Amino acid sequence: MGEFTRVALGFPTVLFGGALLVVAGFWVLVLVGGADAHGPGHHGHGGHEGGHGDAHSGGSAHTGDHGGNGDHGGDGGSGQDAGRGGPGGLPAALGLDGVPITVVFSLLTALAWFLSLAGAAALDGADLPGAVRLVLSCAVLCGALFGSWPLTWLLVRPLRRLFPYERPPSREDFVGRVCVIRTGRVTGGFGQAEVTAPDGSTAVVQVRQTGEDQYATGSTALIYGYEPAGEFFWVAPFS
Repeated sequence: MGEFTRVALGFPTVLFGGALLVVAGFWVLVLVGGADAHGPGHHGHGGHEGGHGDAHSGGSAHTGDHGGNGDHGGDGGSGQDAGRGGPGGLPAALGLDGVPITVVFSLLTALAWFLSLAGAAALDGADLPGAVRLVLSCAVLCGALFGSWPLTWLLVRPLRRLFPYERPPSREDFVGRVCVIRTGRVTGGFGQAEVTAPDGSTAVVQVRQTGEDQYATGSTALIYGYEPAGEFFWVAPFS
């Protein structure tokens, strides 16, 4: 036990040991409900960032900005991608995407600590001059850093099945759905309608038309297009 403690608290294992304690503390918080296993910035499978705005907040919701400029953000969902290791970013470049970034970091830290512990233990049993030992310890440090990546890559591959990637909701999901007009008229520059999202929640959105069709409050229309620049939907009469 004394030899293990000496190696674990020695260079270079102690460097990874500190990070391993942080990782362990994080997962303890996850177990007691004090942290999200996907890490900060994750918004769940719904991906509320840049999706339907308030439409997915549950129940009936309204956008709140009836001038057409909205405060929904873009249609992406970069927060979710980063949190879950979705498309793009450094994890994807390293082949470590498809699982939450917290899982990737935890695996990298644990494997690097184990590799450094094994290397330091091997050096501890050898009678080496101080300078040579220092150089080899630095080599163990580098080896642990770079060696943990391919091992993590191997472990991430089967884990991806546990974290299927889901595209975050987009306003374009409303295209093809029937809406209910909530204003007395719809023109090329004015109009609002209520539309139901695939999850059952509702939202009031900005709608426009290209023709001269007459709309009344409560009439139905078909959403057939979305204009990102103006953040409104194109509609046509539907009954």
